[in-house]
Amino acid sequence: MTIPVRNIYYLLLYAWGHFKGGGVTAVGTDDSPDLPHLLAKVLNEGTHRLLRRGLDRGYVEITEETRSPRGKLRIDVMTKRQTMLRGFAVCDLDELTPDVLHNQILKATLISLASCTEIKKDLRHELKTSARRMAGVSSIRLSASVFRRVQLSRNTSQYGFLMRVSELVFHALLPDEQGSGSRFQNILDDETRMPALFEDFLRNFYRSELAGYSANAENMTWRAEAADEADLAFLPIMKTDITLRSGHRTIVADAKYYKKILSGGRYDPKVRPDHLYQLSTYLAHVRANEPERVLSGLLIYPSSGKSIRLRYRLLDTAVTVATVNLSAEWGEIHEELISLIEGFEMAA
Repeated sequence: MTIPVRNIYYLLLYAWGHFKGGGVTAVGTDDSPDLPHLLAKVLNEGTHRLLRRGLDRGYVEITEETRSPRGKLRIDVMTKRQTMLRGFAVCDLDELTPDVLHNQILKATLISLASCTEIKKDLRHELKTSARRMAGVSSIRLSASVFRRVQLSRNTSQYGFLMRVSELVFHALLPDEQGSGSRFQNILDDETRMPALFEDFLRNFYRSELAGYSANAENMTWRAEAADEADLAFLPIMKTDITLRSGHRTIVADAKYYKKILSGGRYDPKVRPDHLYQLSTYLAHVRANEPERVLSGLLIYPSSGKSIRLRYRLLDTAVTVATVNLSAEWGEIHEELISLIEGFEMAA
């Protein structure tokens, strides 16, 4: 699948909840030939903004030997080291420093991207310069677990998008064959992260852009009985990708990030049965729980050109199987996504 760099950036902004006020400044998208350059520019520009306003600082506990005691005296350590003989005390104290985890991750990501051989030399130099400007911030080794330890507050919300970009870069960078640098794998082929990204994008897009509707992932309760109630605990979690709700209408949307949208052969294409069965299960439970509401279902896939619009009534419920062309101009994508929901309203 081929998606223009600008559109990938919009997908990231929506998916990570950073599309503000119906518009966005597309940092670096016009002069970025590919995703590695785009992400490098986004992180570099974001770091510059943080440096201009001042890096976030937090209290970190340190232990130091000093001639001027402050904080908590460590008598046990002083006895063991016999520091009093040298005229020193050992103290534990909290120090306000920029050497906090989110700054460490950002600096480490800049350094990692600066080693990517696919990024132009002048931009790699800018990344290294930005990392050097983060004085007092330690260099750390990135791992998947370190991103889960980040805790941001309202005062540090400006780091949120940069942390998500940094995590994406971490998973996308691979060592090159020479072992002296790294190269960027195509994240559009990542069958673990791209489905989640596509789902988050659609949910936040509709939440932001579709007037009169709420958009959430919802846990549903199985309408099931068992002779032994303990058996019910073995039923899997049933959670919708997107449930859209207006005053009287419910639309259950299932987002599927698949290269092969239809099953069957070239001359006998079919809707993928497992996807349709899953959506039908959701719709059956919503119908049973909310019989008074107008109910519809949507299976939606990304594409980079091929358009599919299949409309049915299944068990008296309107169901649409559709694609959204992510290689189109952004205004066309916006219109296409909104029209899918408006189509249910006009058909009612």
